Amino acid sequence: MGVAVSCPKCGGRVRPPDLMNSDWRCDIDGPVLPLYIAERINAQIVEAAVAKVRASHAGEATTPLWVLWPLPPGWMVTGVGLAGDCRSGVRATVLACSGPAPIDRGPADIVLVAEEPGVGLGARLAGIPGPDPGPFLEGAHDGAPAHAKVRAAGRPTPLWSVKSADDRSAYVGEAKGMWLYAIAWPASAGYLVAEDLSLCDLVEAVPSELVFGAPSPYLHGSA
Repeated sequence: MGVAVSCPKCGGRVRPPDLMNSDWRCDIDGPVLPLYIAERINAQIVEAAVAKVRASHAGEATTPLWVLWPLPPGWMVTGVGLAGDCRSGVRATVLACSGPAPIDRGPADIVLVAEEPGVGLGARLAGIPGPDPGPFLEGAHDGAPAHAKVRAAGRPTPLWSVKSADDRSAYVGEAKGMWLYAIAWPASAGYLVAEDLSLCDLVEAVPSELVFGAPSPYLHGSA
């Protein structure tokens, strides 16, 4: 499948390892894990992404690949990506869904990120500085009630809203030992996250009823 390779932290160009450096490198962020975003999306591409995650974690807990499931009415899967290389394995995944916004019924997008600390993809898409959301999760640290709750692989999972860029809303929590981000465009589409959504880990099982749409712009440098 055709893929675009970029820096998860800034979305910029990365250089592959060479004789002098064993890491992928970004001119801005230094050594990073390469982010691979599929240029198209269909069932075969999702299956290929799932197979890559499974193969990179043989005998270990895998990085989840979250999807809204069941998909809300009118919603489609519109993009998928993985961060990692042959040495690290897959350390972050991202999947985009698009459909009608819950309030004005205009176009909306939700991007779900699962990542290990330090990858920086979720923070960049959320529009917050730094590689991880910890400094922005004041409510979680203080024991305040969660702003939203989803069911991730059947488990109740609290999410806290973080102050994101004005054109989006972002919720962050933890699931399967990794950061879980749910980022929505426009900001009002974040109401969908608060509606008791369920998330399915495609690494465990890929529903045959997934519906696919045109690639989301937010995985290709627009965020």
